[in-house]
Amino acid sequence: GKGKAAVQRAPGEPPAAQFADVGAGFENGLPYTAWGRQVRDERKGNNSKDNPDANCKPLGFMQLHTHPYEKKIVQGNGTIVIMYNANNDVRQILTNGQELPKVGPDLAPWFYGYSVGKWEDDHTLVINTVGVSDATWLDKAGHPHSIDAKIEERYTRPDHNHLQMTVTVTDPKVFTKPFVLSKNDYRWVPDQESEEQMCVPSEMINYMKLISDPAFGVTNDPTK
Repeated sequence: GKGKAAVQRAPGEPPAAQFADVGAGFENGLPYTAWGRQVRDERKGNNSKDNPDANCKPLGFMQLHTHPYEKKIVQGNGTIVIMYNANNDVRQILTNGQELPKVGPDLAPWFYGYSVGKWEDDHTLVINTVGVSDATWLDKAGHPHSIDAKIEERYTRPDHNHLQMTVTVTDPKVFTKPFVLSKNDYRWVPDQESEEQMCVPSEMINYMKLISDPAFGVTNDPTK
């Protein structure tokens, strides 16, 4: 299916994550450890100049989920592929019973990690992911995660045209406790066509030099 994120929430429910700042819906901010807060503050102090989205680099998993461009889910035999129209990024989720790799120093990090999924019932898909590269950010604001993060995505389909996703993060290096990071809703648009969206480094550099940086008073050289 395809869809765009919606942000309406019922009272008492976890917030819907926002592309610019996944912590915006938390009254007291995200439950950071001292190290996690330090990383977040350093990125904020640098005007988020290393934000992957602004440098044509792979987006973080929450940036993919909250990006306003379309998403398309393709279910095959033993595999689910999610195609994010944001920079044409693709994730593969194995549903063939394969186990997740063991998290440790021998596990090579991937930008989107290693993901396995299973159907909890006819309407609920649970995806668990480990080994996500800490080079990715949770959002444009610079909220971090570590390579040791464990991420659970729970997808439910309350009716034919709607999909609901709840994301729980466990990352002791960055956060003091496991917590529900977001609960986002998506709407299926059956006749919607996906447009090609590519981030071309040369075009991005020119855009930042001529438009983005002057608008925000940033003087950083985006090539460095």
